[in-house]
Amino acid sequence: MQLLKERILKDGKLINSQILKVDSFLNQQMDIGLFEKMAEEFWRLFGDCGVNKILTIEASGIGVACLTGQKFKCPVVFAKKNRSLNRSENVYTSKVHSFTHNKTYDITVSKEYLHPNDRVLIIDDFLANGAALEGLVSLVRDAGAYLVGAGIVIEKAFQPGGEKIRSQGIRVESLARIASMSIEDGIKFV
Repeated sequence: MQLLKERILKDGKLINSQILKVDSFLNQQMDIGLFEKMAEEFWRLFGDCGVNKILTIEASGIGVACLTGQKFKCPVVFAKKNRSLNRSENVYTSKVHSFTHNKTYDITVSKEYLHPNDRVLIIDDFLANGAALEGLVSLVRDAGAYLVGAGIVIEKAFQPGGEKIRSQGIRVESLARIASMSIEDGIKFV
């Protein structure tokens, strides 16, 4: 998606060859106009797949997932990373290691919100090593739901996550695929 690539080049900040900050438009301050365009692209890619549920993980994927859910006219469910006092024990659970936070989370989704008759599209902001996506895939499988595929905003194609997930036969569509990034050479797209 050319618009997204241009925005990454304009406003993304490279911290090092592994970390790209896009918090000025994606995962802290959100550019809703850009989110609408991304949702339209996910609709173009998956609109004929019978999606009736969008699944994401808190917190950065929620904004894009909500606008995508609006396009698909379906509910958005997000996996929680933290326990709360009002959470039921009747949940699907998976472990996810966050590279960014160097922490492992038990992510959960209430069994009330994922069912065997659901056709689920996963939406997330980043795909790098694939841990978050693997965790979400596990939740969908535990529910017995059908996984339509995954829509990713930014994929670091030089890291193993995308290939690992695709090798399982899962359809992954990324709006921007980064081939390499470095302070010296900048960002190169696939």
